Amino acid sequence: MRLRRSRDVPLLVEQAREGDPRAVARLISLVESGDEALPEIAAALAPHTGQAEVIGLTGSPGVGKSTTTNELVRAYRAAGRRIGVLAVDPSSPFTGGAILGDRVRMQDHATDPGVYIRSMSSRGHLGGLAAATPQAVRVLEGAGCEVVLVETVGVGQAEVEVASLADTTVVLLAPGMGDAIQAAKAGILEIADIFVVNKADRDGADSTYRDIQGMLALGERRPGEWRPQVIRAVASRGEGIDDIVGAIAKHRAWLIEHGELARRRETRACAEVEAIALGTLRDQLASVRDGTALPALAARVAAADLDPYAAARELLRSLTD
Repeated sequence: MRLRRSRDVPLLVEQAREGDPRAVARLISLVESGDEALPEIAAALAPHTGQAEVIGLTGSPGVGKSTTTNELVRAYRAAGRRIGVLAVDPSSPFTGGAILGDRVRMQDHATDPGVYIRSMSSRGHLGGLAAATPQAVRVLEGAGCEVVLVETVGVGQAEVEVASLADTTVVLLAPGMGDAIQAAKAGILEIADIFVVNKADRDGADSTYRDIQGMLALGERRPGEWRPQVIRAVASRGEGIDDIVGAIAKHRAWLIEHGELARRRETRACAEVEAIALGTLRDQLASVRDGTALPALAARVAAADLDPYAAARELLRSLTD
C-alpha cells in the first residue's frame, strides 16, 4: 500500500532497478498520468537508459503481432535476457476505454520475473502508439530490461510513429493483405527494417512474399545501405521465430557498424524534446485562453482587423514577456 501511494522517486527507481515489478508499474503509471513528478523521474532514470535494444512490432489488426511478441519473448528469455514489453491497445472513441487484451496472449510469461509486460491505452493518440510510450520505454530501460518490445495498435497504411521510437522496426503481414498495388502504396511498408509474412502456412502467403520482394527490388539503395529482409513465419507454432531473432541481430550489427544506431537515437531524443516543449507550450496557451489575451486577439481576427499570423505572433510574444 505504501508503494502504491508513494511518489518517492529515488526509492521507486531503486526498487525498479532491483527488479520490483510494482515499482516499475508505479513509475509507468506516473508517466502515463503526466504526474508533476515526471521531470524528477526522467532525471533519475537518465543515467540508466540508452543500453536496451528497442524493437517495434507493427502491422494490421489480426496479423499476429501479440503471438509473435510472445514467441520473441520466449526466444530472448532462452538466451537469458531480461525483457520488457509495451503493448499498446486502441481507445474507444466513444467511451475512452480500452480492453488492454494483448497481454492475454502472453500468459506464458506472466510469472517470469525476467519479463515485464505492460498494456497501454492509446488514449486517442494517433500513429499507433500512446503519447506516454517513449517515456515508458525509458522506465523499462532504467529497470534493467535488455530488450524492449513495443507492440503497436493494429495500424493501417500511414501509422508509422513506431519507426521514430524503435532501433529496429518489424512489420508483420499476412496472406490476404491485398494485391501488389496495395502493397506498393502502403506507407507503413516504407518504415520496415524487417518484414515478417506471418501465417505463412495459409493460401496466398507465397504471393504476399513475392509482392514484398518485388516492391523491395524497385527501391534504390546506396552501397552498404540496409536492405529489409523478408521472413516467413507461423508464430502460433513457433516457426520462423529464430529467423526473426537472427534478422534483428543482423540489423543491429549493421546499425552499429554504420553509425546509424546513434543517429536514430539522436532523432528519437529530438522528437521527445520537441514533444515535451510543445506540451509545455500548450499548457501555457491553455492558461492564456482562460484570460483575456486570446479572446481579444480572436475577436480582432474575426472582425478582419488582424490577420491570424500576426495574432499568433502577438500571442507568442505575450508568453515570453
